[in-house]
Amino acid sequence: MNQNTKIKIGHVLKLILFILITLIVMVPILVTIFSSFKTPQQIGSEFPLKFPTSFNFENYKIVLEKGKVLTGFKNSGILVVCTVFMNSILGTMVAYCLTRFDFKLKKYYYLAFLVGMLVPGFVTEISRFGIIAKAGLYNTLGAPLVIYIGTDLMQIYIYSQFMTQIPKSIDESAMMDGCSYFRVYWNIIFPMVLPATATLGILKAVEVINDMYIPFLYMPGAKNRTLTTMLMYFSGQRDGSWTRLSAAIVIVMIPTILIYLLFQEYIFDGIVAGAVKE
Repeated sequence: MNQNTKIKIGHVLKLILFILITLIVMVPILVTIFSSFKTPQQIGSEFPLKFPTSFNFENYKIVLEKGKVLTGFKNSGILVVCTVFMNSILGTMVAYCLTRFDFKLKKYYYLAFLVGMLVPGFVTEISRFGIIAKAGLYNTLGAPLVIYIGTDLMQIYIYSQFMTQIPKSIDESAMMDGCSYFRVYWNIIFPMVLPATATLGILKAVEVINDMYIPFLYMPGAKNRTLTTMLMYFSGQRDGSWTRLSAAIVIVMIPTILIYLLFQEYIFDGIVAGAVKE
């Protein structure tokens, strides 16, 4: 077997692998989309990947009427905007202090962040739930906000990697011109890490929108329903059906898809910017 034959076989195997991965990702999505336009009778009698013979929008009508979709969009939007804003400010401030200043126990702070990233969330769930309840935040939007804002240690690590690439001589020149530490951070450092901020903000927004566990556990009330907890309403015995649940899933997918399509350039730019060290 010559070299060209080996290269062709390798390309074929890669192509087959990519096709299999694409099918694994796309088949469940297609089944869900097709099911959202079918009736329960069609679900039970037809092949799941069969294209709908007629588009039945009744499932979407029921979801919009009973699922409190507008409430879900409002609450999810509030969580996304507040979380992304606060994460960006707090994450960059902490990373700025860790990368620009030398102080005692600095290594132990890094170690604490590393341990926080390695420890699974469910290990501290009982104590966290008790703190949220005693703080009076249970069944309010404040509960997930505090959790989302206070636990994103990965953002601090990534911001730190970005800031270590910025020469400290820039800070020194600005301070010689009379800038305070805060002005150096706000007018110089923060604008220079905007690629990371855009990337991490978009990824955090998608994470918050798709999260079901924290809103369902800490905000069980109907008035605090988010897009993902709306799905639980259509998975119960009373109003649950695969067709309605599929329609609700499609509605929940729309914001995530739109965010990716609108901001994919910023995601890739931020990843590339963080991977290149000058």
